[in-house]
Amino acid sequence: MPKIKTNRGAAKRFKKTGTGKVKRSHAFTSHILTPKTRKRKRNLRQGNTVAAVDHKNICALIPYM
Repeated sequence: MPKIKTNRGAAKRFKKTGTGKVKRSHAFTSHILTPKTRKRKRNLRQGNTVAAVDHKNICALIPYM
């Protein structure tokens, strides 16, 4: 069987943890930041994990990570 290609866009956006969960970053952090509160911007800096319903599809995009 041939190897599966990694989706390079997904590889830049997602990382796998040691336990197999998929980490992601938040959206809405790049521009138009002045109307957002300090608290909101601070919380957007924190990472999060991918939802359970999306986990299988994301893992198919990044098989060797």
